[in-house]
Amino acid sequence: MRQIYSDIIQFRGSHYEFGYKQGKLLKDSFTIQNRKKQWKIRKPRFTISTEEVKNAIMPFAPGIWDELIGLQDALEWSMEDVLQEFGGYRLEYIKSGCSIFTGADYMIRNYDYHPKTYEGRYTIFQPTDQGYAVIGPTQRITGRMDGMNEKGLAMGYNFMHRKKPGDGFICNMIGRILLENCATVGEAIHLLKGIPHRHSFSYIVLDGDEETFVIEATPRSVEVRRSNVCTNHFELLKDENRYHLDDSYKRMNAIKQQQGEATDAYKAFRMLNDTDKEVFSTQYKNWAGTIHTSAYFPKEKKAWFALGGNRKPIIFDFGKWLSGEKVTAKRILGEVDTDLPLVHMESNVR
Repeated sequence: MRQIYSDIIQFRGSHYEFGYKQGKLLKDSFTIQNRKKQWKIRKPRFTISTEEVKNAIMPFAPGIWDELIGLQDALEWSMEDVLQEFGGYRLEYIKSGCSIFTGADYMIRNYDYHPKTYEGRYTIFQPTDQGYAVIGPTQRITGRMDGMNEKGLAMGYNFMHRKKPGDGFICNMIGRILLENCATVGEAIHLLKGIPHRHSFSYIVLDGDEETFVIEATPRSVEVRRSNVCTNHFELLKDENRYHLDDSYKRMNAIKQQQGEATDAYKAFRMLNDTDKEVFSTQYKNWAGTIHTSAYFPKEKKAWFALGGNRKPIIFDFGKWLSGEKVTAKRILGEVDTDLPLVHMESNVR
């Protein structure tokens, strides 16, 4: 077991100001040092055209472009380097796990991936220029792997495959754009049908009207279904599925077999976060170990978060924060059953 942490970053202001603050926080961090070393080892499988990325982002999220400029100014980087790290367009994504379960008024999500990719940043951002306020953990700084906005729309996504990628946004940037722009599941579905997808993912959305949908998205097509359980395989776009789905079906069946006992949100949280319930994963070396468990409550405007398994969640009252209260905690602590390094906690993470 090793102790890990996520820093809590809360900010009210413009996207540019938020980007600039994040750039200052990142400038001498392990995260940036390690990313530079990683790019020396592996060559990017994509191309970066500043004008093309700007033209792709602006129709959906012009504020995020301002955030990228703020990062550029604070880090004193070229825009090409900023976009390679944080642009969220045409970037590669390795396999991962993830499981999501929803009730009428909550969403519980296990984020399964490799520790060396985990940034350890939990943000609460209220933009003053445009877009909805959002709470949730970050991925590639500007992206969100799950979260909830001020309108009560909650979102999480699950990896499917990276076969036949297209020109488009990667999952975490799509998650960010969705949360900043959509108030309902209907608006989220409309956006996901219109935005270009780089890879194949399922996006799960829940809103205050107790509506849950799974949107199966690939660079080639988008399909929508109703379900309260999602792991790592498509139910509608079956021709797009990977060949090895045993673990995905195993976690889905474990949830379905136990969901009758998940009579409230806390029991549902325990179903995903307890290590003996066969949903929480310890496959960290296989890029599929559970690093955090998130929960979102659209009606209450509350969010729960835990790092590692068998943990009681830290509870954020997003509604009170939106009213002006500050979160007093600075860091979320946890433990994961691995000796693998984390990119934000130590040097020489390759």
